[in-house]
Amino acid sequence: MDAIRWQGDSLALLDQTRLPVEEVWNDYTDYRAVAEAIRRLVVRGAPAIGVAAAYAVCLAALEFQTLEPRDFRAAMDKAARALAASRPTAVNLFWSLDRMKLTLSAAGGDAGAIPVLIREAEAIHREDIAMNRKIGRCGAELVPPGARILTHCNAGAIATGGYGTALGVVRAAHAAGHVEMVYCDETRPLLQGARLTAWELVKDGIPATLITDSMAASLMAQGKIDLIFLGCDRMARNGDFANKIGTYSLAVLANYHGIPFYTVLPSSTIDMSIPDGSHIVIEERAPEEVTHFAGVQTAPEGVLVHNPAFDVTPHRLLTGIVTEKGVIHPPFTERLAELFG
Repeated sequence: MDAIRWQGDSLALLDQTRLPVEEVWNDYTDYRAVAEAIRRLVVRGAPAIGVAAAYAVCLAALEFQTLEPRDFRAAMDKAARALAASRPTAVNLFWSLDRMKLTLSAAGGDAGAIPVLIREAEAIHREDIAMNRKIGRCGAELVPPGARILTHCNAGAIATGGYGTALGVVRAAHAAGHVEMVYCDETRPLLQGARLTAWELVKDGIPATLITDSMAASLMAQGKIDLIFLGCDRMARNGDFANKIGTYSLAVLANYHGIPFYTVLPSSTIDMSIPDGSHIVIEERAPEEVTHFAGVQTAPEGVLVHNPAFDVTPHRLLTGIVTEKGVIHPPFTERLAELFG
């Protein structure tokens, strides 16, 4: 299962705004359109955004290849800035763009670098899938037979280069015969859990039950949740992390009920340049996402709306961090520095 395909001189993206009703692939030859696709959540999930941005840099280079070297470099810098402005929270976006910039510079900084840029974008894509599979194997070791797992938002194949982070763990654990049920939070206001995670699980034949966000506490109180695995959009060097809004609430509930709580991420999502979660920029999205549902107005005109896309969960509420280098347990600052510093 995938959501991103490079086609030699164009990029195809599975339109995640149309799921689960329609599976529509859109073709892109303009990096500006890819930036808009990232903004509109046609492609979403921190790793997938990074992969798409890398390919968008290739599209920009193809567009500007007839320019003189100095003009080519200026146009590429402008394209990188436009892509960086598409979404502010997911660190993979900036990590990917920085990697592509370094590749361009090392290859001479002109249009002759296009084949090298394409190879680098393809490498970013391949590496992400490989990391996800390693993550899945590491995380699956935490899952006992008959496990009932809760997840939030979508950290699956379509949020990454392929396979998934949190859902990569679920896939690997299911392949081992250890998953009894996966409970999917619907994830208001854009329903990524309902539209995307439930869709992935059903397609893969993994037992799935959809719940509203407000039902999670009740399930925990009834002893129906054994573990929680969810994704991450940016982690600070002390283990604080940003993920889809509602993650912090689940962490508090899990702590109260004594349920193991794990975030699952590739190393490209760890931002060692920031000391803690207070330095993570939280994206504020359009009020219409809250005041309307499927195009129908559900709130009165004039009401004020607060619509952050993410919240920050403090590291002290984490049981562990699942990465391609294994499962990390406290103290997180020291362990993250050892592995990724």
